[in-house]
Amino acid sequence: MDELRPGLLRVTFALPLGIDHVHCYLLRSSDRTWTLVDAGLGVDDPERAWRPVLDALDGPVERIVVTHLHPDHVGGSADVAALTGARVHQGRLDYEQCLGAWGDQRTPGGSAEHLAANGMPPELVERIRVESTWLRDRVRFLRDPELLDAGHVVDGWEVLHLPGHADGHIALLKDGVLVAGDTILGRITPTVGLYQQSRPDPLGDYLSSLARIAGLGAEVAFAGHEDPVADPETRVRELEAHHEARMGATLRALADEPRTGYGVSLELFPSELIASQRRFAVAETLAHLERLVVEGHAQREEADGLLLYRRA
Repeated sequence: MDELRPGLLRVTFALPLGIDHVHCYLLRSSDRTWTLVDAGLGVDDPERAWRPVLDALDGPVERIVVTHLHPDHVGGSADVAALTGARVHQGRLDYEQCLGAWGDQRTPGGSAEHLAANGMPPELVERIRVESTWLRDRVRFLRDPELLDAGHVVDGWEVLHLPGHADGHIALLKDGVLVAGDTILGRITPTVGLYQQSRPDPLGDYLSSLARIAGLGAEVAFAGHEDPVADPETRVRELEAHHEARMGATLRALADEPRTGYGVSLELFPSELIASQRRFAVAETLAHLERLVVEGHAQREEADGLLLYRRA
């Protein structure tokens, strides 16, 4: 656990995923209570993982804020709530999609059908299904949290809705400090993908969120992974340039003959990716393809149960 500034602590946990760690943040209130932002992936022994953190604080954790529904952020929230008695707060849209992804409203075949419709081979779809089954057991989110909307305030921190990496992603802003989740990362680019339950233009959403971040005047962004972003506005410009270049590469991968999102992803991302990484590669490719459709540079069509893209 690291103190990044007075009253703001960062706790880092290892992850058995494509990225090897996740940061959670503790924000101190004037009444010596604490707000925990994100709770990591669910673990077999939450008491062992979290007790040293909780015992090191000078007051109780009263609130848990979940920035978004991805497993390494929401996965341990119910366990930490049980340990602390804290109330969980989650964005309204994010909780709705959390139920669809991990809860009772989940449709197990939805993701497989989505991937197959975008050209992924059946054997790869099956490998992803097996990996997802393991991951679902690590996601223990709290039902019926306190729902948050943009403009709400949690212990003095303003709630921002910054979609793109996840449709319902929220962040917290106070006194020039942005607790950003995965909206902006310092060394790597946040994944922006189109999934079966996504809003129709996640990359368009993300570019709008980046513009919003650039206009906040934040002096630092504390992110869900990697180091703090010391100059958020400059990092925004870098991320915008990255996606502009990626859209150009995506457009060049299209031709007069229609192609699936999976087929295009093979040109944009390394061929040796493991199954879960290929899923993200396809999702990212689809986000860029759909943005090209919105801008009029590409066309989407359907044939024989497949979604296909070609140059406009």
